[in-house]
Amino acid sequence: MNLGLYLANFLNILATVFYFSILARVLISWFNVSHGSPFFPVIRLIYAITEPIMGPIRKVLPKTGMFDFSPVVALILLHFIRVIARNLI
Repeated sequence: MNLGLYLANFLNILATVFYFSILARVLISWFNVSHGSPFFPVIRLIYAITEPIMGPIRKVLPKTGMFDFSPVVALILLHFIRVIARNLI
């Protein structure tokens, strides 16, 4: 196997992890979870995984009131990364 194939597979796996993390973050945002909840460490992990991607996107996007479109933009970008990685194979 060559380096390009390894890189493409790595990018595909990384994009998949980010995709499911962003999806989980969106679903979690619908629920009010307190700091004493046993799920709170998992939620902190999901926020730690997704914030490096969604934070800069959120800064670039215009303010839209209470709606946050950064997950949508992040998922579209991840889709393009997966397509590019697939074309490298």
